[in-house]
Amino acid sequence: MKLVTFSTHEGIHKPGFFLPKSSEVVDLSQNFKSALGVIQSQVEPALDGARFPLDEVRLHAPLTNPPRIFCIGLNYRDHALESGMEIPKFPVVFFKMVPSMIGPGESILLPSITQEPDYEAELAVILGQGGYRIPATRAMDHVYGFTILNDVSARDIQFATSQWSLSKSLPTFCPMGPAIITRDEIADPHSLSISLSINGEMLQNSNTRELIFRIPELIEYISSITPLLPGDIISTGTPSGVGLGRTPKRWLRSGDTVTVSIEGLGSLTNPVIAE
Repeated sequence: MKLVTFSTHEGIHKPGFFLPKSSEVVDLSQNFKSALGVIQSQVEPALDGARFPLDEVRLHAPLTNPPRIFCIGLNYRDHALESGMEIPKFPVVFFKMVPSMIGPGESILLPSITQEPDYEAELAVILGQGGYRIPATRAMDHVYGFTILNDVSARDIQFATSQWSLSKSLPTFCPMGPAIITRDEIADPHSLSISLSINGEMLQNSNTRELIFRIPELIEYISSITPLLPGDIISTGTPSGVGLGRTPKRWLRSGDTVTVSIEGLGSLTNPVIAE
C-alpha cells in the first residue's frame, strides 16, 4: 500500500492510502490523526473512509511529523570518491531537522546565506517498530516502508565545520514523498534503480545495490547507540553525480526543476526558486 498525507480544499492535513488502480486517496483520518499514527498502530487500516480522486487533493510529505531524520553520508563508494573522502569504515550519521521537510511539488527555496546549494537523491527507510540493539538479522522486521528523499545541502556551510546537520536543515531542504510504499511491495530494497534529473537532464543514475552499508547494517548500528522509534526515518545516502563532484560544479539555481526517481517508489519533483 501507499501511505500519504493529503489535504482537500479545507487545507487540513490527513493520512490516507493511495489506490493506484482507481487513482483515489482513501481518508484514514476517522481513526488516525496522522500518518505517524497509522505507522505506530502496527495494524492495517480499514479502507472504509471517504475517497477522493488524486487530482482533487494536494499531497504533502507523507510523514510530516517523524521523531527523527537520520541521514547517512558517503554511503555509495563512487560518491565518497567524488567528494574526495575516504571510504567510511562505519556509517557516517547526521540529522536533517524536521522543519526542513516539504512534499512533492513544493518549492525548494534558495536562501542568500548559501552560494552552493546541492542535490542528493536518496532512498529513505521508515521504521514501523522501534527497538534498541536490533540485530541485522531481524532489522527488516522493523521497517514499515520506503520513500524518496532529496537531501538538499548547503555545501559551503557543510564544509565550514566538521558538523553537517545545520547545512542540511535549511527550510525546504528536505523534500520527501510522494508516498511511503509499504515493505511488502518492495521485493528487494537493495536492487532499485535510483536517479535524479534537473530540467530533464539526468545527473545521478545508479542502483541501491551499490550501498556500502545496507539497511540491516544501518538499523543495527544506529540502534546499538540509541533506541529507534516508530516513524524514525533513515535516509540511506546518495550515489555519485552530485553538483559538488561535477566539473564545473553544478549548484541548484532558481528556475530549476528537480526530479528524483526510484524504482517501485515513483518520482518526487520540486521546483527551485530564490528565497
